[in-house]
Amino acid sequence: MKKNIKLLLFLFITVVMVSCKKEDFNGLSDVRPAVPVTVTNAIDYRPEPTVSTSIAAGGAIQIILAIPASSGRTIKEITRIAASTNYTKIQGTTGLYNALPIAVNAITYTFNTTLAEYVVKGPGTIPTVSTTAGTELANRFYFMVTLDDGTVLLPEAVRVLVTN
Repeated sequence: MKKNIKLLLFLFITVVMVSCKKEDFNGLSDVRPAVPVTVTNAIDYRPEPTVSTSIAAGGAIQIILAIPASSGRTIKEITRIAASTNYTKIQGTTGLYNALPIAVNAITYTFNTTLAEYVVKGPGTIPTVSTTAGTELANRFYFMVTLDDGTVLLPEAVRVLVTN
């Protein structure tokens, strides 16, 4: 009886292994959308795109999102913006940095905020001038981008590097 069970189990495993379709996938590469969203004012990739802000200069934060003109698409709207440590908030409808859709109808969108607004909406704590240069904000910015054809994209999170 045990011999029959082992034989059936062996046959089952063999059939499953043989029937699997091998996908043409390289485990070392990321799956990228057909229309990539880039941060054109990124100063570094740590590993996500990173923009900078200066406390001494008032703490303005600017993130410029763009899609290639050659894609034939435009950004219809920025559907949601979240400031968080992970993608969970951008996928929901509560606790967002900006919950109302922002009409764009172009291939670029410039997001402007400040460290003061980040503290209120983040939530977070504002770094002080004595903060060591090179400190990143605890929360990253996440964007839900909707294209003119209805495609929804969740580009990489954007880090903010605080300088004095």
